[in-house]
Amino acid sequence: MIEPNVRKETTVTTTLTSYLMKMKGKRRTSTLSATSGKELLITFIGATLGIGVVTVLAMVYRMPLLVPSFGASATLIYGAPAGPFAQPRNVILGHILSATVGVGIYALFGLTWWSATLATALAIVAMLFTKTTHPPAGATAMIAVLTKASPAFILTPVAIGAMILVLIGLIVNNISSKRSYPNYWI
Repeated sequence: MIEPNVRKETTVTTTLTSYLMKMKGKRRTSTLSATSGKELLITFIGATLGIGVVTVLAMVYRMPLLVPSFGASATLIYGAPAGPFAQPRNVILGHILSATVGVGIYALFGLTWWSATLATALAIVAMLFTKTTHPPAGATAMIAVLTKASPAFILTPVAIGAMILVLIGLIVNNISSKRSYPNYWI
């Protein structure tokens, strides 16, 4: 008869081994195909126009329309437009929701290391819960806290900037016969 302590040690060892083996990863079963020159050009044009329009509007009209996380959003919208995180619902609502969380956390707790952390974590959970996950928007929540953003931050730069990026994505991504943007709205 096996003693209870031996069983517990075996179970712990097996669990730990199983956990560590997950970190090994798996072999890649498919490879991404090389992007054609035309697709790279469309991506370049989209990213240039998207970030360019937001930047010009920010500078000419002295409107705060730039958020660093928009650079990552541009990567998804123009570089991987078929992906679920690049879809308009995710881009726009993910940024707005995260900005709202960030502004709210800053209003409640001010600027601390843990308030920036809390804003980011809560924004991620809120996006997952509402099915509006847009990874760059996690940074938007953190930026709201770090810049001591007021509620106006939610509209400008975040909502308006995200809508501009998506609008340009609609125009540019549909130039190519290989692309169709968006895959869905809702």
